Amino acid sequence: MSEQIGIGIIGAGRIGQLHADNLVCRIPQANVTAIADVYIDAAHKCAKQCHIPNVFDEPRRLIEDPQVDAVLICSSTNTHAELIIEAAQAGKHIFCEKPIDFQIKTIDRALEAVKKAGVKLQIGFNRRFDPGFKHARDTVAAGKIGVPHMVRITSRDPEPPPIEYVKVSGGLFLDMTIHDFDMCRYLLGEEISRIYAQGSSLVNPEIGRAGDIDTAIVTLTYESGAFCTIDNSRQAVYGYDQRVEVFGSEGCIIIGNPTPYNGTLCTQSRVEQPLPLYFFIERYNVSFLEEMRHFVKCVQEDTVPAVSGRDGKIPVMMGMAARESLETGLPVSIAIAG
Repeated sequence: MSEQIGIGIIGAGRIGQLHADNLVCRIPQANVTAIADVYIDAAHKCAKQCHIPNVFDEPRRLIEDPQVDAVLICSSTNTHAELIIEAAQAGKHIFCEKPIDFQIKTIDRALEAVKKAGVKLQIGFNRRFDPGFKHARDTVAAGKIGVPHMVRITSRDPEPPPIEYVKVSGGLFLDMTIHDFDMCRYLLGEEISRIYAQGSSLVNPEIGRAGDIDTAIVTLTYESGAFCTIDNSRQAVYGYDQRVEVFGSEGCIIIGNPTPYNGTLCTQSRVEQPLPLYFFIERYNVSFLEEMRHFVKCVQEDTVPAVSGRDGKIPVMMGMAARESLETGLPVSIAIAG
């Protein structure tokens, strides 16, 4: 492999633009040669901003481009699996945003194509690359809190997405909680055996009328018998609320919210601290950069990505089990093969 990796980006929306900027401006080992989007104006705009030489309105043309060694799939979820298959068959390494698909059979078909082609696949669970969450994982793995007993994950958005997005999102569990399902596995390095979910629509009645929820609590049981609780809300008026805690036999590790600055005002009448960061791109700007550095390094050095296709499949299984639990009002057992 050459010093630089030729990369093509499919999807010129918000996340595609973010990755393009990181790759072009901050990762010298990457050479973004092309971008594709069915909305060609969006592709041209991103190409102009990031000095990307080739623009396509058809992903197939980008995948077939001999200058492209690796493909970033940042398009809508309904396109992910087929694009993975096409890229794999063309011998391209693949980074794909979550989720791979909403159907397990379709995910399996995509993963089989990757395996057959022998290419690399990394799924975009960027929160694994957040310095705070990685510190929590490393602390647990080092045995510094003893045997883990309980995990608490808080994940709350500052405001709900547009209702038209909600209708095609796959629902809260596969759109939002999916990150937390991945995080509960990541923090302990252990699989889940049972899921119990409760939820309702408390933020926006339109979300409920669309058949989804905006507020949820999910209780998960690890195979070891430890527990994890996840609480989600589509609206935290004070900012983007993202926290984790792992409690064990010898202590606990707590990761709080980053703020715009580290300062505390203390007066006779109050103690005042800055609010959390408001937007997910600000909150996870470091993790987005680090996940892309990791992907490029894996391609360059022929190593296995830390977030595999299997890691992309299991949170979808967990999301489906959570939905079943919500609908039945009962815990749902989940068997995850090694």
